[in-house]
Amino acid sequence: MAIGTKELATTELDTFEDQRLVEELRKAKEELFNLRFQSATGQLESHGRIRAVKRDIARLYTVIRERELGIRATPAPVEKKAKKSKAKKADDTAAAEGEAE
Repeated sequence: MAIGTKELATTELDTFEDQRLVEELRKAKEELFNLRFQSATGQLESHGRIRAVKRDIARLYTVIRERELGIRATPAPVEKKAKKSKAKKADDTAAAEGEAE
């Protein structure tokens, strides 16, 4: 990928969940709006950035659509380990000491 943001490479987009893709799309659209506003008021310094953001938006739409059609696999949900509370840890410690005796 020669142009665009390095954060939104297609290999990295494959690891994002659907909700994160939608959030990234919202951010990119907001950035494009701000860049167009800056361009209209003559404050834009880097016109190439508009092109890069447009490509990022297209890339996000493509990944979302491919997932809808089943062309691209959706990442497996990551299960979060439940943190043990202090009371649970104390019970486990007491049970382990009881077994040791």
